Amino acid sequence: MAKVAGILGKKVGMTQLFDSRGEVRPATVLQAGPCVVTQSKSSAQDGYEAAQLGLVEFVKESRVTKPMKGHFAKHNLPPVKFLREVPIEVDETKAESDGAVKTGDRVLVDIFEGERFVDVIGTSKGRGFAGVVKRHHFYGGPKSHGSMFQIPGSIGSSAFPSRVFKGMRMSGHMGTDRVTMRNLRILGVDKDENLLVVEGSVPGPNGGYLIINKAKKPPRERRGFAGAATVDPLKAAKRAAKKG
Repeated sequence: MAKVAGILGKKVGMTQLFDSRGEVRPATVLQAGPCVVTQSKSSAQDGYEAAQLGLVEFVKESRVTKPMKGHFAKHNLPPVKFLREVPIEVDETKAESDGAVKTGDRVLVDIFEGERFVDVIGTSKGRGFAGVVKRHHFYGGPKSHGSMFQIPGSIGSSAFPSRVFKGMRMSGHMGTDRVTMRNLRILGVDKDENLLVVEGSVPGPNGGYLIINKAKKPPRERRGFAGAATVDPLKAAKRAAKKG
């Protein structure tokens, strides 16, 4: 049995939630789906299994190119704007022919039912041309009269090697980078509205497109890990003090 391990969505916004101990936790609300499978890809040579998903939303026909119109019309699918590939996970204990991912299948937020962590991929906010102090957190020079303190200083030697090495941290375009936030804890799933609430922040502005995958390497639940199903470190410390 095969099923997709991710979904496409949008960032709705941030909020705050209270946990069982009354502590405030920052959370982000994500619009996860609905999505449709526009193409299924597999390669027996390298074991590549993936599905191309499209986020179902209203798109004007004029905003879709002719090649993409033919791609959607081939499988009688609605036009979509945001297309990305997500991996397919195969359950070897069940028959491969049963529940295989097919073109036209709908993918909803219920794929995260029973999951504890997700990996979220997005594009960070664009901040234009930035200097080294803002872009790389340089300390800068002396802030006295006659000094331009927001400058990088020396970036190379004149005698040897008489050039500037590649990759030197300097001023330039900041933001609009692909950023992955790993192991964000799932705080809630709303199947009716296709909403997913995760702990912490995700990259990008409100309304930005996201790829939400099941956690590739979720953390192990162990003693001392800050989670809902683990031991409270404060109570554990008090019990240890009483025993001592």
